[in-house]
Amino acid sequence: MITLKDIKDAKEKLEGIILKTPLTYAPFLSEELNSNVFLKKENLQLTGSFKIRGAFNKVASLDEETRNIGIVAASAGNHAQGIAYAGNYFGCDATIFMPEATPLTKVSGVKQYGANVVLTGQNYDEAYAAAIKFCEENNKTFIHAFANDKVIAGQGTIGLEIIEQIEDLEVLVIPIGGGGLIAGAAVAAKSINPNIKIIGVVASGARGMKDSFEARLPIDSTSVKTIADGIAVKVVTPKLLEYALEYVDEVVEVEEHEIANAILFLLEKHKLVVEGAGAVSVAALMHKRIDIENSKVCAIISGGNIDVTMLSQIIEKGLVKSYRKMNLMVTLIDKPGSLMHLTSIFQSSDANIVQIDYDRSSIKLEFGEAYLTVSLETKGEEHQKVIRENLKQNGYRFKQI
Repeated sequence: MITLKDIKDAKEKLEGIILKTPLTYAPFLSEELNSNVFLKKENLQLTGSFKIRGAFNKVASLDEETRNIGIVAASAGNHAQGIAYAGNYFGCDATIFMPEATPLTKVSGVKQYGANVVLTGQNYDEAYAAAIKFCEENNKTFIHAFANDKVIAGQGTIGLEIIEQIEDLEVLVIPIGGGGLIAGAAVAAKSINPNIKIIGVVASGARGMKDSFEARLPIDSTSVKTIADGIAVKVVTPKLLEYALEYVDEVVEVEEHEIANAILFLLEKHKLVVEGAGAVSVAALMHKRIDIENSKVCAIISGGNIDVTMLSQIIEKGLVKSYRKMNLMVTLIDKPGSLMHLTSIFQSSDANIVQIDYDRSSIKLEFGEAYLTVSLETKGEEHQKVIRENLKQNGYRFKQI
């Protein structure tokens, strides 16, 4: 296993390359949870994720001849950008294998550093298999996203920074995919302060490490499906499980809707753009998966490379769920003035129309009727009740969608 010295050596290699990202107090979470909660904002890191730490440390450790032959990686996106950046920095050829469903923002982020991108497979593990085969056929060096000592040591520099930035830390909450981040950060933190409690967080759609941690032996997931694509790892690496069993106190899981809630919360309340994998630590705190009352807590926000389409969907669903948006399908009599009468009801209810669609051709309609699908900006649950009541009093047939 790596040591604190390995992590300190990695820190020296990363001087002048990475950012010492901010660690700031989170007032809304702290008040709600009756604790002092801090956020380590690796979403603001160069390349938008902590992954550049381990990737650069590993590439920097290679001799020039090896680098000149070329480096290869498999990644859902963030490790890929770190390898691409390091390849560009050292002037070596980099080829990255990524799952076919990788968000465009992550693919573009890799290409901007001049790396070759190969989209293949349904998940990380299938992209990984293709990358290994490519390395064997072309005699290139494969750099694993998490199961590599130099990579783990690089990720561990986050733990060093956190200990430097906050005194008397009691709980450190860390996302888990493959386990490289939690392994490195936990070694750093507990080597300095053995009393720090390390909590890992997995997504419910990729819970291999949690199952393995509880069983104390590697148990691969039969499938992975989660909006937290950065931690969607199917195969549990025995080496990383050893780190977890040695240094991690507890592993918890969060549901998909809880991850989405955390993304929206961080965007709205903390003005942070965070990807699914980066939000799981906050999701675990928000939904009280961890007992942290009266504690000094740090949650690592591991990355911010979220696809804007996904972000748009999360915002849309969040507005509906919080009663700030209301979608209705109303049945109208298809004659002049019907639409004006309906919109006057919305106006009198103080609801703003943001989108409207008129359908008079559906086979479900009676002759002389039309469907109106409308989206409204609303001011909460009570406001929506008023709108529904006004529609009923005016004899409209409708359903909320």
